[in-house]
Amino acid sequence: MRIPLLSWLFLIPILVNFFGIYMVLASGQCQRDQQSLLLQMKNSLTFNSSLSVRLVQWSPGTDCCTWSGVDCDVAGHVIGLNLSLESISGGIENSTGLFGLQYLQRLNLAFNSFNSAQIPPRFANLTNLKYLNLSNAGFAGQIPIGISDMTRLVTLDLSTIPFKGGDHVLNLENPNLSMLVQNLSELRELYLDGVNISAHGNEWCQALSSSLPNLQVLSLIYSFLSGPINSSLVNLQSLSVIRLDWNNLSSPVPEFLAGFPNLISLSLSNCGLYGKIPKKLFQVPTIQTLDLSSNELHQSSLPEFPQNLSLWTLILTETNFSGIIPDSIGNLKNLSRIELVF
Repeated sequence: MRIPLLSWLFLIPILVNFFGIYMVLASGQCQRDQQSLLLQMKNSLTFNSSLSVRLVQWSPGTDCCTWSGVDCDVAGHVIGLNLSLESISGGIENSTGLFGLQYLQRLNLAFNSFNSAQIPPRFANLTNLKYLNLSNAGFAGQIPIGISDMTRLVTLDLSTIPFKGGDHVLNLENPNLSMLVQNLSELRELYLDGVNISAHGNEWCQALSSSLPNLQVLSLIYSFLSGPINSSLVNLQSLSVIRLDWNNLSSPVPEFLAGFPNLISLSLSNCGLYGKIPKKLFQVPTIQTLDLSSNELHQSSLPEFPQNLSLWTLILTETNFSGIIPDSIGNLKNLSRIELVF
């Protein structure tokens, strides 16, 4: 396995999500109880003060709504907390302060170092959370069932990059994927890259399609999934991004993947796919990125490309393509990257 390439595949969706900007129209003066909870949290966490850029600046003599990484609503309640890249290594499981922030809607703990600790079940206490990012934070073990009770979640990111051949691996066994998402009907973005889901196509596809009607982004890179992709997935008509790279799908490329009316990005590299690529997949009017690289595909030629397609990136490297490129590829006015090295 080419780990550097795999690592970059993971970093693309993670960094896009990580650098999202939180917008708050207005914030009030910090409520006294909210400041107390934040200071309790700071005191309970183990972190490297020489590397911290947010926690280290929190001081009892200032308004907590002005603290770096803290967002408040107009009433002075803490609704957003960004503690990514804060070199936190422990103490979260006993953080009464964190789990007492009942108004919290957004929490980002990405890229910390929790040393293979399990995700604390007490995250389920944060019932108002809409955004939870624990990606690459050093958590390991079974994902707790309590996350399934966070029914207001819109974005859930538990991704991890397997740099060390299995270290810091999260599992979805009990609960499994179906149990995790069964109550998360508001979810629009799901990132479980590197999480050991170990499910067959009919299991993981039906789990998603039956519980997540509003899902727009699905990223399950290197999640130990097997195929074939079940047609029930097409019930998720809001899907715009599908990333299933580095799984063992072992099937032909399903034609029904062209049936998502809002599809922008489809990435299925290194998935054990075989056979011919359905013509319709090249002609989805909304698609901007199509990556089917490193699969045992046998394509005699590319189809004709109609005008007004949105395709920016087409990657078909290592797919045994041996045909000609039609002149109609000139219709792809937005095309900025094409890879056809075999």
